Amino acid sequence: MKSIQELTKNKPWLGWLLFGGTTVVVFIIGLLASSIVERRGESFMLQQVKPIADWEPRNEVWGENYPREYETYMQTRDTTFASKHGGAAKIDYLEKYPELVILWAGFGFSRDYNQGRGHAYAVKDTRNTLRTGGEKTNTNPATCWTCKSTDVPRVMNNMGAGNFYKDTWKKLGAEIINPIGCQDCHDPKTMDLRITRPALVEAFQRQGKDMKDFSHNEMRSLVCAQCHVEYYFKGKEEKYLTFPWDKGFSAEEMEKYYDEIEFSDWTHALSKAPMLKAQHPDYEMFMTGIHAKRGVSCADCHMPYKSEGGVKFTDHHIQSPLNNIENSCMVCHREKTAQLVQDVYDRQDKTEELRRLTEITLAKAHIEAKIAWDNGAAEQEMKPILKLIRHAQWRWDYVAATNGLGFHAPVEALKVLGTSIQKAEDARRELAILLLKKNVKYPITMPDISTKEKAQKFIGLNMQELRADKEELKKKSIVEWDKKAKERQGTLQQY
Repeated sequence: MKSIQELTKNKPWLGWLLFGGTTVVVFIIGLLASSIVERRGESFMLQQVKPIADWEPRNEVWGENYPREYETYMQTRDTTFASKHGGAAKIDYLEKYPELVILWAGFGFSRDYNQGRGHAYAVKDTRNTLRTGGEKTNTNPATCWTCKSTDVPRVMNNMGAGNFYKDTWKKLGAEIINPIGCQDCHDPKTMDLRITRPALVEAFQRQGKDMKDFSHNEMRSLVCAQCHVEYYFKGKEEKYLTFPWDKGFSAEEMEKYYDEIEFSDWTHALSKAPMLKAQHPDYEMFMTGIHAKRGVSCADCHMPYKSEGGVKFTDHHIQSPLNNIENSCMVCHREKTAQLVQDVYDRQDKTEELRRLTEITLAKAHIEAKIAWDNGAAEQEMKPILKLIRHAQWRWDYVAATNGLGFHAPVEALKVLGTSIQKAEDARRELAILLLKKNVKYPITMPDISTKEKAQKFIGLNMQELRADKEELKKKSIVEWDKKAKERQGTLQQY
């Protein structure tokens, strides 16, 4: 039998083939060894230093076992980053876009509406916003706490979801102390992703789907979908948190769902239209975009993997990918950073252009509707007009309330805004005809709503009184809440 040396001497190509094959084998063995090391690292990370109790709400307790994740989570307190259209820095949207005050006349958002800060501020900002009222004016159900705190699952577990929802925001204030964090998404024993808010589970159950059937990659979006979705409070007394997904979760399908059950969040103070307020349908919008279709999860972009000291872990600084492009976008994209940022801004700029046209048109429609009522318009004359306003504003809000200014699904966002503008203009055309019938000079001279203060005064808000009432809440109730929380902090995990 000929030796390898003899074979390769007569057939040089055979030597190169053997060399290439050896290289491939060594490479595969290297990958296998790397995987084993990484899995051992992950196994080590799951060996908890201190056991975590069921429904433990304190993020710092989890941080004793998972310091890297906790340290990065604490970076959600950083409010310095501002992109062209968002980020973590404060933006007073009512000051920037005064027409919003008119759009939400009669509703809490006309009092204040700011760019949402990081998860670490969830409880603090909910307490401080004028939307939750003050010592005398608060009428919110406890449902408003649902997405703001790791305390919510333990309180729900203790008293039942239905009882939680129909309680009051103020009464449960002393129980809701810890901001969004670890317990909202993780099982304390296994660290597996889990759903802790029943509304998402119930929404899928009505569609015949079981949470156990979703993959780990899908769960990396679904834990976000517990809160970053559209929802409403079902029942006059129950205030049961419900997702309107029974017909689907496009803007049109949810609109149809709301129309069929004749639901409205409030009656507009000027136009008297039965209005819908979109919450933050980020998951619904995301699912219509190209990233979702390619199997990308929310966590891939907003919580990318990070390496530190040879350990790979998920970065829990949940933030705009534009502040972490190298670890988020660059995993898949190969363009230069400047080009990627410009691509995002190009899409957002177009969305904002249409969104602003819609806001201005809707503000005029609400004001003209008020003038029609003031000049003797009848309910039957106004009904089709108010439906157009309702649908136009819902579709605008479906886009405006989502984070990312439409970037999660630019085509869908522009389509929805296009139909919103069409319906708003249809409403104004019908109003013009009606006003002329009522002998009202048209076009209407619009009031000066060029600033937040002027717009709030126009719709009749006494901002000084509202702010004073909020300060009273802080001095009385919130001080008492914190005192009670400190008294029980040592046994909080037993609730």
